[in-house]
Amino acid sequence: MKKQILVLGSVNADHVLRVNEFPRPGETVTGSSYKIISGGKGANQAVACARLGGETRFMACVGDDAFGRQIIRQLSYDNIDTRAVEQIGHVNTGVALIFVDGKAENCIGIAGEANNCLDENFVGKYQASIADSDYLLMQLETPEDGLLAAAKIAKNHNTSVVLNPAPAKPLSDDLLSCIDIITPNQTEAEVLTGVKVQDQDSAACAAGVFHDKGIRLVIITLGSKGAFISQKENGSLFQDMISAYPVEPVDTTAAGDTFNGGLLVALAEGSDIVDAVRFANGCGALSVMRYGAQTSIPTRADVDLFITGQVPAFIQEIS
Repeated sequence: MKKQILVLGSVNADHVLRVNEFPRPGETVTGSSYKIISGGKGANQAVACARLGGETRFMACVGDDAFGRQIIRQLSYDNIDTRAVEQIGHVNTGVALIFVDGKAENCIGIAGEANNCLDENFVGKYQASIADSDYLLMQLETPEDGLLAAAKIAKNHNTSVVLNPAPAKPLSDDLLSCIDIITPNQTEAEVLTGVKVQDQDSAACAAGVFHDKGIRLVIITLGSKGAFISQKENGSLFQDMISAYPVEPVDTTAAGDTFNGGLLVALAEGSDIVDAVRFANGCGALSVMRYGAQTSIPTRADVDLFITGQVPAFIQEIS
């Protein structure tokens, strides 16, 4: 039987404008295209888990608006259990304003809106969903009191707690002590540990800070350099650097979310950590070859072909 993955997190309407260069203060730039796309780190990671083959549940708050209703339907189309997704009256669905430049980098501003309702009281209504899941995957676009409440429930029921600490911000040791697996990028690792992560050695130093806070498994993503693994259990330490797949990116918006989805699916299927990160790297690499957030998340079949050196339909469609 597949292990259950519960994703707790945000839902946003992503307003994406493509520009040659990001505007400077006081400057107006003309975009080449504009789209409204379903996003939010929580929803992105839930979609990634589901498309990549995971048995996926989602806990979230959306607005009492047309986009909120639409996103629930879309999540259901991806075979995600949405029974813990609620429409909140008199509140808008979250919004993200995204610039994507000619180098495939992005600049994002977020208004939480309904996401701010995913607090401790909301989480308390769905304790059973957390207790019945094997993995709880969270990010930082929803209130910290809700994250802490969910993490404590998970720890009390032997549900593995995975935190993707994005967007970057300081966190309490109370929350970090409840985390089993943490998956920061270089910037997020520096914010949380004070260590500037540039290479494998500095990543190992940052991982040591996380281990000292009680986190057993640290995975730090370093973009095109790959991902660094540090696992500390029962007094033993395992560390490794897993290379990235070389691709030509067009939009990195949901690369981290796709990586996290792939990682959770592989772990839920019983892969060891090296194989799980290698699979996650392949998922993230494919995602940067398409525009948008959820529109860029590949299927399991596409990733399986890609990591064995074959050309999936995902790439053929954009070539």
